[in-house]
Amino acid sequence: EAVRSGRLGRLHTVRAVTSDQAPPPAAWLPVSGGLFRDALIHDFDVLRWVTGREVADVYAAGSDAGPAMFRAAGDVDTAAAVLTLDDGTLATATATRLNGAGYDVRMELAGELDQIVVGLDDRTPIASTEPTGPPAADKPWTGFLERFGPAYEAELIAFVDVVRGGRPNPCDGREALQALRIAEACEVSRRERRAVSLAEIPAAPEAR
Repeated sequence: EAVRSGRLGRLHTVRAVTSDQAPPPAAWLPVSGGLFRDALIHDFDVLRWVTGREVADVYAAGSDAGPAMFRAAGDVDTAAAVLTLDDGTLATATATRLNGAGYDVRMELAGELDQIVVGLDDRTPIASTEPTGPPAADKPWTGFLERFGPAYEAELIAFVDVVRGGRPNPCDGREALQALRIAEACEVSRRERRAVSLAEIPAAPEAR
């Protein structure tokens, strides 16, 4: 509402953060799809939904300097992407599997008139070094199941309603496909160390 009503003015910068407190089991990594497809794909999805814009191109990088299991799986434990939206808005999305302070998911949106943050509360695992800044959280979030419990409940209720024919699907596969295309573009960019246009990523599987 803040973005689309014009309250923020022209949106120029979006910053998305996703940080797991502890990494998943080593056996999960080879089948997870990688950090972009498994974790940051949710940030790409919400970025499109909140801004109402499409991603035009990406430049992404990743680091596997943490535990050896990430290198063994061909994955990274930390990643960052710069995304240019089709109206020129710039977005950054970062993720890590190794945020010992706690589970952290936030999005900052900055416009010419105002700036807001989503996901910042008294359990966000971050502390300010300023004398008047907020202290460290007494009980930081530990994982996505705890952080998003009410959202999962709402999703299950909506799913049952859709299956029963009580409502149309509010987020069909086309939305998921667009988020996956962004994740694929980021993975290509990471591997090939170059900017990747979303036009390079097929919108649907090619006929064989």
